[in-house]
Amino acid sequence: MNLGMQVMEKQLLKNLLGKIRHGGLRVRYWDGEEADYGDAPPAVKLVFRKNPAIAAALDDPVLALGEAYMDRILDYEGRLDDLLNLLGDNQTLFAKSDAATSVWKAAGRLANRTQAKENIQHHYDLGNDFFAAWLDKTMSYSCAYFKHETDSLDQAQLQKIDHILRKLDLHPGDRLLDIGSGWGWLIITAAQTYGVNALGITLSEEQYRKTRERIAALGLSDKVDVELVNYLDLDEDRHRFDKIVSVGMFEHVGKDNIPKYFNKIYRLLAPAGLSLLHTITSTRETALGNTWMKKYIFPGGYVPTLREIIWQLPEYGFQMINAESLRRHYAMTLDRWHENFDRQADAVRTKFGDRFYRMWDLYLKACAASFRIAALDIHQLVFTKGVNNDLPLTNDHIYA
Repeated sequence: MNLGMQVMEKQLLKNLLGKIRHGGLRVRYWDGEEADYGDAPPAVKLVFRKNPAIAAALDDPVLALGEAYMDRILDYEGRLDDLLNLLGDNQTLFAKSDAATSVWKAAGRLANRTQAKENIQHHYDLGNDFFAAWLDKTMSYSCAYFKHETDSLDQAQLQKIDHILRKLDLHPGDRLLDIGSGWGWLIITAAQTYGVNALGITLSEEQYRKTRERIAALGLSDKVDVELVNYLDLDEDRHRFDKIVSVGMFEHVGKDNIPKYFNKIYRLLAPAGLSLLHTITSTRETALGNTWMKKYIFPGGYVPTLREIIWQLPEYGFQMINAESLRRHYAMTLDRWHENFDRQADAVRTKFGDRFYRMWDLYLKACAASFRIAALDIHQLVFTKGVNNDLPLTNDHIYA
């Protein structure tokens, strides 16, 4: 690129950053120049090591920043929490262009069940050894439950499973369905501890194989099963459940399919049956969400708001009986995951390359920061199919 073109592209980038109105940002450009932007002292610094693709930055700044970090074009100094706060406070500046928005919306309309499976496999079928290297021993890939800040990740994940199973008010012989059952620890624990008959379903072949191995090794084949199937394809004439749980799966359903999820739960759940939904929630409805996350981490994903979920419940006669936010717990979980992941940096780079490592490094750190600053939340919602007057009168059984 000739000098004149570099000067022009730098000025375009300056014009974009010059629109920042809230907060303070310092930028060091690839030629060594530094400049401050915003209406406050700089809280964080962006460091451009090379000239970025300015056209991409103008079209979709969030996606361009993420890719620049992956490619070592861009780094930052300071707290990622402060950078995400600044992006949020200036979200109109960092929104996608109208042309790019139409492309993403069109892509979203093409989603189908085959695509849903491919989206899940894109993320979860990186190999059980990859996840085992930085998750806890149960391989729980969802928000843990910390009773104390000093709890280990292993302890907190076991507490999360116990916390969920207590909320489900399980009894021997109950039929339990886990939608998005991961590596199977919840359904295994439910059978061992409460004597239920549990079925887990997943779209990840890696998770399916590992769960089957665990069930066989523990001699639980008469109480626990797992199927490689889309929850929408479960036969309601063959399957009916007393309790249904879903942990960390709802974010993959997609905005247009939220009513389909609750309709399917209604048809699978026995009268007066109980369901628990454990899902990440957003603070405001958005058409697109984080486009970098959609492209590289969770294709087809959509993070709903709490009100988007709750307004669906009366449509199917569901009665909500418990709601709990675990926002700070997820920030702590992600911090633990990132610490473990970072210890595996050399191994990850050797197997997947530096760009992949920086992609996952950014994903884990950015998600932790998003929960800390309340850009994201996570809720456990418990509801019944119709009225159930036989449940415990208080929540003492959950927190005892």
